[in-house]
Amino acid sequence: MPSKNNSSIRPYSSVVFDGLSRAPSRAMLYPVGYKESDFSKCQVGIASTWSMVTPCNMHIDQLAREAALGVDSAGGKATIFNTITISDGISMGTPGMKYSLVSREVIADSIETVVGCQGFDAFVAVGGCDKNMPGCVMAMARLNRPSIFVYGGTILPGELGGKDVDLVNIFEAVGKNAAGACTAEDVEAVAEVAIPGAGSCGGMYMANTMASAIEALGMSLPNSSAQAAVSQDKTRDCEDAGAAVLNLLKKNIRPRDIMTKKAFENAMTVVIALGGSTNAVMHLIGMAHCAGVKLTIDDWTRVGKRVPVLADLKPSGKYVMARLVEIGGTVPLMKMLLDRGLLHGDVMTCTGRTMAENLRNAPNYPAGQDIIRGFDNPIKKDSHLVVFRGNLCPGGALGKISGKEGLTFSGKAIVFENEEKALKGILGGKVKSGHVIIIRGEGPKGGPGMREMLSPTSAIMGKGLGKEVTLITDGRFSG
Repeated sequence: MPSKNNSSIRPYSSVVFDGLSRAPSRAMLYPVGYKESDFSKCQVGIASTWSMVTPCNMHIDQLAREAALGVDSAGGKATIFNTITISDGISMGTPGMKYSLVSREVIADSIETVVGCQGFDAFVAVGGCDKNMPGCVMAMARLNRPSIFVYGGTILPGELGGKDVDLVNIFEAVGKNAAGACTAEDVEAVAEVAIPGAGSCGGMYMANTMASAIEALGMSLPNSSAQAAVSQDKTRDCEDAGAAVLNLLKKNIRPRDIMTKKAFENAMTVVIALGGSTNAVMHLIGMAHCAGVKLTIDDWTRVGKRVPVLADLKPSGKYVMARLVEIGGTVPLMKMLLDRGLLHGDVMTCTGRTMAENLRNAPNYPAGQDIIRGFDNPIKKDSHLVVFRGNLCPGGALGKISGKEGLTFSGKAIVFENEEKALKGILGGKVKSGHVIIIRGEGPKGGPGMREMLSPTSAIMGKGLGKEVTLITDGRFSG
């Protein structure tokens, strides 16, 4: 029978397992591998987003086992459970994409349900695709039990003609084909090599953006956001997270101790410096809401005025995430930002130390690299994530302005009632240079689900119209 003498670090599992009356609960777990001694240990859930519906998550079952090993080796008892994921990359441009944003809430709800029901004292969540990452952290904020997020890691780039290629190259190839710049066989050649294995999309798209934001928020271990999906570093990251969550439990450090307003400002700062996805705005606001922190789009404007874009990463730049991993990842960048006074160093993190303590001995980037620029030569001197207000969007809208577009654009509006009609118009030549493309009916009310417009925007780029048109939508963008 489990002893109650360590119930102070077993605040939830002791209720479920301790005492003679809880024998039926213990009996249910002997068949899944528990021993009598396990019931007296801290119970740690491992939320796995493993799925074979996407390469982003196809390897996470193994990563979850590594995290469980880290928990067990440190004296806790780990239990792995699953939640869902969907693939934006596969559903993009189809009615299925309407489920994408909704899945974030389903994931958060499911993790909260299992952790709360099973009486886990702490948990580790392993995520790899766009919506399961903020979903995991939203559950952490709601439950407020010691927890750590582990990023599944970035995919290695594909290679074609001696150049790195990734998912977006395929979408753009479709546009090039419509413009007569390549054949159907050329498109298929890109498709065959662009995604060579496990891991999330290789540029500074949604997954790598949110992984970096969550690390800067303090909810992932240092450099968790900048490791290849299949690597010794990622295996070690999972094992370390398993041990680190027990440290949080012993010190009674909870997500809301970490996820403060200043921590969210750190996350925003890193997203901007990396040239991250517009979706980070929406997700960080949602995560802050779950943590009881007031965060608005106006905070992005305030922080964005003082933070430059330093990373030359896809989709607006030229490098894939794997190249940033090779030169040291996100930690040297965060040290640069801290030394510049752009990060709050006094915030707590999931290591049990402050951000400044984590970065004290951080290395510099190697000399001669041009992936992360210095403050004297930024990609853009202020944020690329710009909040607009006007007669079309009195409540505010968001644009990704890399600095190459100019400050104004005038043209004839061409209106499409949904994404499919817009894509047909772009590929079919209806959209011409000088047009302002309006895609409406894809918003929270019209969609629903605010589908991401990656297919139309990639088609625009593929047809060579990237500098010739402007696009406005009530839908969303990623990357």
